[in-house]
Amino acid sequence: MQSTAEQYDKIISICRNLYVKKLHDYGCAWRILRLPSLTDQIYIKAQRIRSLQENSVRKVDEDESSEFIGIINYSIMALIQLEKGIVNQPDLSNEEAIELYDKHIAIAKELMLNKNHDYGEAWRDMRISSHTDIILQKLLRIKQIEDNKGKTLVSEGIDANYQDIINYAVFALILMDFATN
Repeated sequence: MQSTAEQYDKIISICRNLYVKKLHDYGCAWRILRLPSLTDQIYIKAQRIRSLQENSVRKVDEDESSEFIGIINYSIMALIQLEKGIVNQPDLSNEEAIELYDKHIAIAKELMLNKNHDYGEAWRDMRISSHTDIILQKLLRIKQIEDNKGKTLVSEGIDANYQDIINYAVFALILMDFATN
């Protein structure tokens, strides 16, 4: 069996590849999105996953895995927006956008490795639906922090929640055997 780090890298490689292709098609148009818009986009994807998990009928031919990939990539975009700020016109070259992607995924992976060590890979015994619910909970936390103008009294910030969302989405894809081929 591959290590968690190897499985993580395999999933992120797929996500990054899609991100790079979309950069080619659209550039960095997402740079104009305010943080609540990105949060809402991720929320829509997580809600769709939950709906797919609960309903037997699907009317759009996309599965949960594509939505988890979207959650990962939009969360990285949100982390970039937190770092760089919002702009009125796209301002990053594709190369800069890829460098920022790699930077933020490295931070999220380091967090995952540290937590994974401390928690003993407990996520492997969780249901995929629980990963979805935790992602939704973290999104509701982010929305509250956004409504509070980014201020918290005792809780971790928006960035830590996005990093956790990335990691729970990667874990879900690993549990789904998404990148085993």
